[in-house]
Amino acid sequence: MVIFWHRRDLRTFDNAGLYKALKNEREVQPIFIFDTNILEELPENDQRVLFIHKEIESIKNEYQENGSDLKVYHGKPIEIFKELISKYDIQKVYTNRDYEPYAKERDKNINDLLSEKSIDFIGAKDHVIFEKNEVLKDDGDPYRVYTPYMKTWKDKLNPFHLKSYPTREYFDSLMKVKDQQQLISLKEMGFKAEQLIDFPDREVDNKTIEEYHDKRDIPSVRGTSRVSVHLRFGTISIRELARQAQKNEKYFNELIWRDFYQMIIYHFPKSATDAFKEKYDNIPWSNNEDHFEAWCKGKTGYPIVDAGMRELNQTGFMHNRVRMIVASFLTKHLLIDWRWGEGYFAEKLLDYELASNVGGWQWAASSGVDAQPYFRVFNPESQKKKFDKDEKYIKQWVEEYGTEQYPDPIVNHKEAREKAISTYKEAVNQD
Repeated sequence: MVIFWHRRDLRTFDNAGLYKALKNEREVQPIFIFDTNILEELPENDQRVLFIHKEIESIKNEYQENGSDLKVYHGKPIEIFKELISKYDIQKVYTNRDYEPYAKERDKNINDLLSEKSIDFIGAKDHVIFEKNEVLKDDGDPYRVYTPYMKTWKDKLNPFHLKSYPTREYFDSLMKVKDQQQLISLKEMGFKAEQLIDFPDREVDNKTIEEYHDKRDIPSVRGTSRVSVHLRFGTISIRELARQAQKNEKYFNELIWRDFYQMIIYHFPKSATDAFKEKYDNIPWSNNEDHFEAWCKGKTGYPIVDAGMRELNQTGFMHNRVRMIVASFLTKHLLIDWRWGEGYFAEKLLDYELASNVGGWQWAASSGVDAQPYFRVFNPESQKKKFDKDEKYIKQWVEEYGTEQYPDPIVNHKEAREKAISTYKEAVNQD
């Protein structure tokens, strides 16, 4: 038997690892593991688990329609594979590579286990266009600045990199199954099946891409594709999206940022928890818990910040321009550790992806790779006038805005800005 292990590639079409398995092997058994190492940290109504469960159900149905089945397990991956090895004669395990610290450690442990039994563990590149060591500087070191990385990335790109894998042409290599298994329920895993938010459409219309450069920074309009959750869990193909994205360079460049952050987290895994620029760990964060709670609830007295946080809390989504504003406000105006904000986003964002989220937060906090300078402090009022001048976005999410019920600002902008700059300056100039 040969196994294909679905992870963050929840689709059967244009799937690099699945294609590699089906094209080269016979009797390929697809599996998915609901990883309790991850699930045990999540609340019972986590909408991402519901999203994944729905997609797994769809994939399972497709395999069943083709005489096969997706075998779904619930537990720690290492224990699941010990069980599989004891029950079946497995020759190879195929999967798509993941570059985040937990995934790398998990895969190393699985590889060590399989190697003991002389079972090949074969990875493929699927959720990025260029991975880990494919775009490097001339001296072989990874890039730390986006623009030269982007230029090299584009120089290396050719039509092959965006070509789809015809996975479904090889479905006759799937393991034929007589007794198809019923999918484990959310309740059996300790989760609720109640859908509390709307999941975004996975289709991107051409008009959104064509107008992206004009509308992407306006949070009150649908100017972005909002397919980030589908990219996160692989329910769409990055290659198909990249082909479509070539209609607009600004949009295309955003996909390159995604590859850039995946490359960074692979080469610099400590940046998931530590400042990429080490001296920024010298910053004496205020970490005022009352201020943090006000930020989380969208009650800071700064309307554009509060609108963003309330959108996040109610929908699991936040517009990208507003993500930068709220992150800057937390780390500069409130001098709260970027890790607090990153952790809150990790709980709330439907599209949460460690590499991009850490990259974005460290950019705002000036501590990350190719980050904004520490003396750049977004003025929430100026940002509001520039990107929400008619206050449509604010009024959509902050119902009491303009009334006596709306809170006063928890900090003064001018004073907070001056304090942030002086605090950062002193911290990063230490010997």
